[in-house]
Amino acid sequence: MKVQIVAIGRAKAGPERDLYQHYAKRLKWKLDLREINDRKTSGLPDGKDREAEALLAAVPQGACIVALDERGENLTSPQLAKRISGWSDDGYSPISFLIGGADGHGAAVRQQARLVLSIGKMTWPHMLVRAMLAEQLYRAWSIQAGHPYHRA
Repeated sequence: MKVQIVAIGRAKAGPERDLYQHYAKRLKWKLDLREINDRKTSGLPDGKDREAEALLAAVPQGACIVALDERGENLTSPQLAKRISGWSDDGYSPISFLIGGADGHGAAVRQQARLVLSIGKMTWPHMLVRAMLAEQLYRAWSIQAGHPYHRA
């Protein structure tokens, strides 16, 4: 299975990037991280729309789009694993998780998303969200594989 994370901003060296890499290396699915420079959009009145265009342009045709947003649907880890499995069975490749900029997603991303997913109602640093998402992807793989990492 192919999974993609497309994110506004570039990760710098540090604990958040290290944690992301830790889970990305453990994941048995092919994981691709695409980072989009936000210097051209940050603070502009149409910044969210420009970021939405850039995020969607990085998603291959035929992908299942999942937009991460605090106002999205809250799923348990087993529910997310089941959704991912269903999308894979339906032939979506890759499954693309989109992380917007500081102001959130533009309307185009929310409209094209198959799922708007929340990882909580709190605001999280975007670099930490990558690590949290990578962990949940690893957890989803472990649930599907019957691996003991997830003990629910």
